[in-house]
Amino acid sequence: MDLKTIRYEVTDGIAVVTLSRPHRRNAWTGRMHMEYRHALERAEADKAVRVIVVTGDPEGKAFCAGADMAALEGHSEKGKYDPGTDDTISMPGYGVAPEFDATFAYHFGLSKPVIAAINGAAAGVGLVLAAYADMRFAVPGIKFTAAHGRYNFPAEFGLSWILPRIMGLTHANDVLMTSRVFTSDEAMEMGFLNKLLPPEQLLNHALNLARTMAETCSPGSLRVTKHQIYRDLHRDAASSVEEAERLLNEMIKEPDYKEGVKAFTQKRKAEWKG
Repeated sequence: MDLKTIRYEVTDGIAVVTLSRPHRRNAWTGRMHMEYRHALERAEADKAVRVIVVTGDPEGKAFCAGADMAALEGHSEKGKYDPGTDDTISMPGYGVAPEFDATFAYHFGLSKPVIAAINGAAAGVGLVLAAYADMRFAVPGIKFTAAHGRYNFPAEFGLSWILPRIMGLTHANDVLMTSRVFTSDEAMEMGFLNKLLPPEQLLNHALNLARTMAETCSPGSLRVTKHQIYRDLHRDAASSVEEAERLLNEMIKEPDYKEGVKAFTQKRKAEWKG
């Protein structure tokens, strides 16, 4: 696919996906969604990629300003919601668990962690995209909003499910029932963000964390742990323990278990097979 609205780069095992419509503050379109999912599919298929980092084109002065206003006007004219995608859209993360087989929930089915480096405003779909990342870092003073209330929309793309699980019901109700603007400083206090960083440190921090994860955790452990976390949101504690025991018995037979033990005893970096 010819990438026109995002950039995709791989360095040192880290795939960086940059939302890039700077003239429209990196606003989301159907084309961008098609390209974004294509990029995730490429990252999933590439064994050299261990972690995915998502950020916004800094020239756009936003992470993602939400749906492009032209698209919103188009919905109004058509009298129905049009996602702007077609049947050729990539399906990364699908097929792992039924609970993940939906728009944006597919992030939970990915085998690789996703880190959001939020370098500017995140509104509407931009907030959704950040919420479905596994970790979120941002710069101080930027603005977030769900935005849906002002357009007579419902809470979009599962925000009503995921935000209470990230920031708690009290904060989620505040954010979703008011559609108000809140800052990254508030988001940090709410538990939505992992850390606030100066703009010049944000992307490097995300990349350094990604490299650390790739070095210290085997690909199999990252994949299985990620799926455990999000599957366990749908099951009881006993089922979680039983599944962990089953996985332990399977994974202890894999080459990366022996490699991890050797690397630890020999005080060296592990050479993961994946």
